[in-house]
Amino acid sequence: MPRIPCLLMICFLLLTLDDQAQRSATNETQRSTANDARVEMSLRDGWRFKFGPESATELQTEPDATWTTVSVPHTWNRAGYYKDAPASHINTAQNVVTTQGVGWYKLAFTPPANVSGMESFLQFDAASRIATVWLNGTLLGTHRGGFSRFRLDSTAALKPGRENTLTVKVDNTKPALGSSTADVLPLTGDFFVYGGLYRPVSLIFTKKMHLDLTDYGSSGVYAKTTSIASAGAQVQVRARVRNDSEQSGTLMLRTMLVDAQGKIAGQQEQTVTVAPASVAEGIANVAVTHPHLWQGVDDPYLYRLVVELSSKSSQLVDRVSVPFGIRQVRFDPNQGLFLNGKHVAVHGVGYHQDREGKGWASQPEDVAADEAMMREMGVTGIRLTHYQHGQPIHDLADRDGLVVWDEIPLVSQWTLGDHSEPTAALRENARQQLRELIAQDFNHPSVVTWSIGNEIDFGNGIPGFVGNNGGALPDPLPLLKELNQLAHELDPLRPTTLATCCEQHALAPGATVPITGAVTDLSGANRYFGWYYDKPSDLGPHLDSLHRTRPAQPMAVTEYGAGGAISLHSDNALGGAESRNRPQAEEYESYIHEQNWSTLQNKPYLWGTFLWNSFDFGSTTRSEGNAQDINTKGIVTFDHKHRKDPYFFYKANWTNTPTVHINSSLYTERAYRVADVRVYSNASKTSLKVNGKLIGVLADCPERICVWKNVVLVPGANKILASGTFAKGEVEDRTEWHLSEAAAKNTLIDCGALVAGASDEKHFGSDTFFEGGTAGSVSGPGGRGRAPAPVSIAHTSSPEVAATYRAGSFTYRVPAGDGKHPVVLTFVEPSLHPGERIFDVFANGQKVVADLDVAAAAGGPLTAYQRQFEVNARDGMVILEFRPTKGDAIVSAIEVQ
Repeated sequence: MPRIPCLLMICFLLLTLDDQAQRSATNETQRSTANDARVEMSLRDGWRFKFGPESATELQTEPDATWTTVSVPHTWNRAGYYKDAPASHINTAQNVVTTQGVGWYKLAFTPPANVSGMESFLQFDAASRIATVWLNGTLLGTHRGGFSRFRLDSTAALKPGRENTLTVKVDNTKPALGSSTADVLPLTGDFFVYGGLYRPVSLIFTKKMHLDLTDYGSSGVYAKTTSIASAGAQVQVRARVRNDSEQSGTLMLRTMLVDAQGKIAGQQEQTVTVAPASVAEGIANVAVTHPHLWQGVDDPYLYRLVVELSSKSSQLVDRVSVPFGIRQVRFDPNQGLFLNGKHVAVHGVGYHQDREGKGWASQPEDVAADEAMMREMGVTGIRLTHYQHGQPIHDLADRDGLVVWDEIPLVSQWTLGDHSEPTAALRENARQQLRELIAQDFNHPSVVTWSIGNEIDFGNGIPGFVGNNGGALPDPLPLLKELNQLAHELDPLRPTTLATCCEQHALAPGATVPITGAVTDLSGANRYFGWYYDKPSDLGPHLDSLHRTRPAQPMAVTEYGAGGAISLHSDNALGGAESRNRPQAEEYESYIHEQNWSTLQNKPYLWGTFLWNSFDFGSTTRSEGNAQDINTKGIVTFDHKHRKDPYFFYKANWTNTPTVHINSSLYTERAYRVADVRVYSNASKTSLKVNGKLIGVLADCPERICVWKNVVLVPGANKILASGTFAKGEVEDRTEWHLSEAAAKNTLIDCGALVAGASDEKHFGSDTFFEGGTAGSVSGPGGRGRAPAPVSIAHTSSPEVAATYRAGSFTYRVPAGDGKHPVVLTFVEPSLHPGERIFDVFANGQKVVADLDVAAAAGGPLTAYQRQFEVNARDGMVILEFRPTKGDAIVSAIEVQ
């Protein structure tokens, strides 16, 4: 077999590991003996890493000083950072590393001497995205795919009781024509592909005959519930027995289901004879009387499935033990998902596996914390996107009764350049990754569907931010149909699915969209009404239309939501222009979720809804909100610590946990002396106090949203207290908002702005107090995931304020003390010529500006122009009406002093 050059091997052998770590790992394994059925040795510590040369030959010249010592899980990448308050974040502009390419790992380790004569397998829980492995200079193999477990037979190359050198080349090069990864999925996507050995590595020792460890990373055991009745259930278990010896062997195969009390609930024994160097299968049909069913979050009861191989003398040869839930799932196209005949409301989230500071190299305790945070919010389902996730999240979902959507990384593209068909190698890689997904997650009761793709129906409207292919229009259907058939062959019981972006809603004008949703048993719709396009109210009719198109196909909504930053705030979520532009107010993210959920909860034909996303995640296609290279649609921040306001909206709606949450708590420096206070509460009665004064009590707030309008703040600190009445007592939330003396006296409105623009001289608030009109910006919309380029505006020291506007026929009702107030209006003509826009302005019924032609008065477009006048406020209000006579009226800023 191919070997690493001798000089490189000498270099490896000269490396010195930390002796204490090495002895600890060896001693831990020594406690197991060769008499044990199976021995596992963790290879966690003492690795050396270098990001560097393409080939092993080039690596020879690299001095030891250029390598660093690391522990596995490990990634060399760090992607995405928040731009504000860098000292409070882990990732910064200075420490991110988004370089993709080849990384090298090497480890010196000593396995115990008493495993001599056993089979050995190196197990990698994942390596991104191509891994090539040598042991003591012998090439063991290459694995192509960054998300699945794989094992390599290391028996011939291993030296028990002596120091061994393990070398791994890992390549996460960005796919391109002619690149090393051109045929490895995913080719693109709105997420960053980290490099490294980012999940655990271990060494497994078995007897010559054992449950198969070379079957696509599986346990070698496949179990499924074939029938359930009141008196009993039937569970079929298929076990693959491998014989790596040179002689035929016969073993006793014992299959058991053990209940939570340790009692055998059902079992079957049979003999299995396996020829030399081959695999034989044993199939057991285990009857369980009066089964305790896995009933989702209501009762996630788990048995333990135990499969044992024993010799004629009853000596244990091998053993696999995994949790198993007895359940049957049915999807109804009109009524949703049924688990063991009972309807289940699937309140779901999408989930990416990275986090700030760790990337993909998280620990099981990190995943457990994520899952606990989801459950606290009331999540009952998780869409594991857009690739195979590790075992920890699956085990937790089994334990806690969450239903899981599993997915392979066929995302957006399946060809490169102008190719109209995928290469044979890419098709095989897609098949391989689907085989691995199903083989490794087959036994999890939480997994209810296999997804064969995400958003591969862009057609020729694929956004440039994920890699436009130059206008070619390859057909995804042949590959999808091939994968769909394979999934059914591998698992006839679970339905297939995929997620679409564009059916009946192409994302580019005139785009041709392939209809992919009809390929699979189920379908999922990723739809962003009110964010990327249209209005939130358009979501319901669109979903109804999709349902009418294929009324017999169960459907889910698999993505919806909006971006949001906890440091960017709005006084009115409806005041902004082009919502997907930057900046992204936390309040607008809340608004989109409120509006979408109001629609989704009334669609009984949806078998599940999965908001996008549980956590902010790394994506080097984006520069938005307060972040660089982060997709900000999470309802929890990238460090997985701070819950954004929408999190509490769902907690109030999806759980019975007493919940009271004041929105905009982090909007501490207020722009206006009058504000609406919004509270998410599932209390029967919710009260609001400001500075100790009761503002009011609301009962059973619709959709758990309590709103107190026009609450007056005072200069200085304002203590906001919301309290909910529950059976076990009061639950409170409190925050403190500050109002400056200037904001108390002056109302400065940045018209058309969702988040107020910066001004050197004054503190503007975002657009509010308006009735009618639409918001706009002279900068125009930004690209998807990118900010618009700023436009130069003459004659202003506050270009960000001047750049947005409200247009149409509209009115502002500005709170103000009775008496005389100076008013300053700022106008900017975006593009029209003189004579094309003419309007009047009325103040409390009196015409104060007549026949204004902004382009003529300012001397042309993109030039600021101001008008000043005084108005007498009556009944605590200054009313400004903008009435067009030709075209639309327009205003960029209002100052009531």
